[in-house]
Amino acid sequence: MTTTGQPAIIRSVLTVTHKEYLTPRYIKITLTGDEVLKFANTTIGINNKIFIAPRGINEIHFPNVDDAGNIVAVDDHLKPIVRTYTHRGIDLAKKEMYIEFVAHGDEGPASAWAISAKPGDKLGVAMKDTKVALYPKVDWYLLVADATGIPVIASILEKLPKTAKAQVLIEVQDKSDLQFFQSEATVHVEWLYHPKPGENNLLFEAVQNINLPDESVARFAYVAAEFSSVKNIRQYLRKDLNWQQQELYAYSYWKHGASEDGSVKDRQHEKNTL
Repeated sequence: MTTTGQPAIIRSVLTVTHKEYLTPRYIKITLTGDEVLKFANTTIGINNKIFIAPRGINEIHFPNVDDAGNIVAVDDHLKPIVRTYTHRGIDLAKKEMYIEFVAHGDEGPASAWAISAKPGDKLGVAMKDTKVALYPKVDWYLLVADATGIPVIASILEKLPKTAKAQVLIEVQDKSDLQFFQSEATVHVEWLYHPKPGENNLLFEAVQNINLPDESVARFAYVAAEFSSVKNIRQYLRKDLNWQQQELYAYSYWKHGASEDGSVKDRQHEKNTL
């Protein structure tokens, strides 16, 4: 813990050892290094920050903190590209960390990095040094995501007990993107296919067509997808169906037509509404 009572931020430079295409558009990257052990107190499924070196730079240059606690930025030509991803897994015995990427060409720096990644490449990773509850313990779960939200949905399913029931809605581009999830819970997965992610309301329409339990059932919804889908689903559950705030966590990982940097204010504002 820091002196302010906030969790310390762990940050390390890890090395790529393996790359696996789980589907034609979904890449699992295995990272290693002695400093993987620093992340032992983190939670699988929560967000992390990754740091990608700019083109032509072979090392990750994190911002520094001076003696007064002020952040000292690195020179622009050394400044890494920072993106938000999901802590998909860790194996402390093997000193391995796993992060999964949606491969959508070179239009995004993280996708481009993952597609070209090879053993020996470096990636910076930062996370809070704390355990958090990813979801509450209830009887029934609604888990909704597009391809960007699959890692957190998969992480939740892996942890659900046998007594839980889960309705899962996943939107991907086509059937080649289908994956299989591990879970001891009773799970029904519905895959929705659309070739142009973000240009549709498939997830929202699918949620509207589900026979959702009423307030007599201990329930919880976790929504992780594009901005418009998240916004519509949040408003439907909270305003139209009167779900309580503690019954829903909804987070937009991206906004159609905008970069992560360009959409962060809109996405944060939406998350904090209702």
